[in-house]
Amino acid sequence: MSKPNDQRPTMSEEQISQVLKNIANGYRDQFRTPILATPADANLDFENVTFPSRDGVPLEAWFIPKEGSDKLIIANHPRMGNRYGLSAHLEPLKSFGAVAGNDFEVSFIPDYKILHDAGYNVLTYDLRNHGHSGSGNGSLVSSGRYESRDVIGSLNYAKSRPDLSAMTIGLFSRCLGCNATMFAISREPEQFKNVRCMVGVQPLSVRAVMERILHLTGIPADRIDELDENIRLVTSFRLDDLSPLEAAKHVRIPSFIYQVRDDLMTYTSDVQAIFDNIPTEEKQLFWIEGTTRRWDGYSYFARHPEMMLAWFEKHMS
Repeated sequence: MSKPNDQRPTMSEEQISQVLKNIANGYRDQFRTPILATPADANLDFENVTFPSRDGVPLEAWFIPKEGSDKLIIANHPRMGNRYGLSAHLEPLKSFGAVAGNDFEVSFIPDYKILHDAGYNVLTYDLRNHGHSGSGNGSLVSSGRYESRDVIGSLNYAKSRPDLSAMTIGLFSRCLGCNATMFAISREPEQFKNVRCMVGVQPLSVRAVMERILHLTGIPADRIDELDENIRLVTSFRLDDLSPLEAAKHVRIPSFIYQVRDDLMTYTSDVQAIFDNIPTEEKQLFWIEGTTRRWDGYSYFARHPEMMLAWFEKHMS
């Protein structure tokens, strides 16, 4: 089992400046990781489908039908992943994750099998600039701001299909996808009036993860302002523009949030603040204990789905 790298390297000023530029450039030159499995690997029937985002970016998706069910879970994924999962056992994602022990594969295919067997149809899609979906906004990753249009596109697709339009809908939104869902709700709340609930996996503010990455790579904390400026020059957004903290104030659907408590890539205080800003009384925050690896949060549902299934059952029945 991989362990976090506790021996932080010493870098020259030139090396530090280059690392900060590389991190910022990653928001413009998002690498795409491969789709290494399909629902067929879990003996699930599925359709390859495509639909437009709110602004027309073509999104690629799988629809997994459950015969006799009138309930639909719409699922998305973290940054650098896709609807299949995270190929973090392969480069370049392996090197990115290794500093915090996240150098192992995460497959979401078991998640879809669990949801299917629990009685749900599943629609899962690649966000823009990920997987097989189209490029948008100059291929910028915006930590949910532009990706929010993909969330709305998935809802519009469900409404447009005669066999899905009357279904009860729940959302399974992971990391970047969870941020995107919060931004989407804040901008077009009317699109969510028929959504019963959300299970949100490890939302985060970019400032929090960037501060942690600087620490893990041995870069002085006071260089965060330089990184902030580099990211602004690449994306036109400041770090704090890329946080779902304000957007969370508009999330009025029942929301179950879960997160690795000791995640080396963020702070508990950031996740707690996002959760606290959700105004609905129907909400719950669950902390995963006994690990520091963020990826363990992404694979948690496949190992312990009971609480999340209970949440869907409670609000979608």
